[in-house]
Amino acid sequence: MFDLTPEQINKIRQLKLLILDVDGVLTDGRLFFDNQGNEYKSFHARDGHGLKLLMQTGVEIAVISGRKSASVAVRMQHLGIKHVYQGHEDKRLALAEILGKLQLKPEQAAHVGDDLLDLPVMNQVGFAVAVQDANFAVKHYADWCTKTGGGQGAVREVCDLIMQVQGNFETVLQAYL
Repeated sequence: MFDLTPEQINKIRQLKLLILDVDGVLTDGRLFFDNQGNEYKSFHARDGHGLKLLMQTGVEIAVISGRKSASVAVRMQHLGIKHVYQGHEDKRLALAEILGKLQLKPEQAAHVGDDLLDLPVMNQVGFAVAVQDANFAVKHYADWCTKTGGGQGAVREVCDLIMQVQGNFETVLQAYL
């Protein structure tokens, strides 16, 4: 289903951790505020389900965001994602902490990003992914680009890719047939 090079396949087979940016990846990047300054975000249900399925296969999930948002904390709690780092403009520090906690090497991690703040982490992990509507420079440094935009199911696309390459997708699918 995915057109991949042998190098991309080898990188994906090693993955034990998927790291996600929030704004522009788990959301479409738009920020909504009401008159009292409360922030609202829209998350795609398929992305959430894909993350749950991927976690069932043993891949850890982490979120590193440059901004802080209560809605992100609530959504990640609902999904069962334990590694949530908000307010980290230098995302490398959070990456180092996550890798240390999980005792993983950088090549065992993937990062999905959309903007320049994501490049320092994307350049350190084993598999860097840009969403379809990412900044052109981010796409340039990515190992792979989704066909779907941020907040529109791009994360589910990445989850399906990892499960297929690692040979887990059919097992996950059988639970629904």
